[in-house]
Order: sequence, then structure tokens, then C-alpha cells
Amino acid sequence: MLSKLVKQLKRNISYEQLEIVAKVLKAISHPVRLEILEILEVEEPLSVSSIRERLSSEVEQSMLSHHLIKLKDKGVLCSTKEGKNILYRIQDRQILKIFDCMEKCSFI
Repeated sequence: MLSKLVKQLKRNISYEQLEIVAKVLKAISHPVRLEILEILEVEEPLSVSSIRERLSSEVEQSMLSHHLIKLKDKGVLCSTKEGKNILYRIQDRQILKIFDCMEKCSFI
């Protein structure tokens, strides 16, 4: 009976798509990374130092760079070089829908 219910609820998402989503969710599953997305949602592109100034928590620049690189490597962010600065922006703004989902969850 349970397997029949699961089959009825299953969405048309392929296993390959689920793997991609899992990688993205893993990449953003840190409070600082989520806050980076919130910051870039409002204003982009931004440099590492500009993002650091806007963060609500104290994060060393080296740790922030680590978070930014992880988000970039997973395709969440992209960057361009402008002089000595690397400017970050959101690769695909569809990812921002995750905040709507989080607001709807009862655990927040």
C-alpha cells in the first residue's frame, strides 16, 4: 500500500535531475552561503570585501572566499574579474525560490 502511495506522489523528476538538485542543496546548506545568496539577490555583482561588509556574522575573508569558491564550483555563483577584484553574482536566479520554500516550511 505504501509503495502504491509513493508511486502516486512521485514527481516527474529523473534520477539525474535529483543528483543535480542534491549537489546544489549540499552546496548551499550552510547559513553563511544562504546569506550570501540573500545579499546577492538584492545587489550584484559584488566583490568578496563587499559581501563581507554586508554579512550579519563575522566571517574571515579566507573563510568567505572558501564559501564563494564552493558556490561557484557547484554552479550556484559565477564570477568576473575586474582589475584586482573578483565580482560574484548568482548564476541562475531560479535558485532564489529556495527562500520561498523555506518560508513555507513549518520548521522555520
